[in-house]
Amino acid sequence: MLRMPGSSEIGMNTERSNDAEINKEAGLYIHSNTSRPFNKPKSGRIAVKVINYLGDEAMKVYAV
Repeated sequence: MLRMPGSSEIGMNTERSNDAEINKEAGLYIHSNTSRPFNKPKSGRIAVKVINYLGDEAMKVYAV
């Protein structure tokens, strides 16, 4: 069982509700400020999307 950020339901079972299998290692990153490792994209750019507790979204593209 995973608790989704901003959810008031502590026991939310995402695997059952979404009919999906959640990789346990990937689940560790849900409440983390660190992203999962990834290969450098061919474009040399990545987009970072941030959602605050009010639901406001911001996205910025960075050169890597």
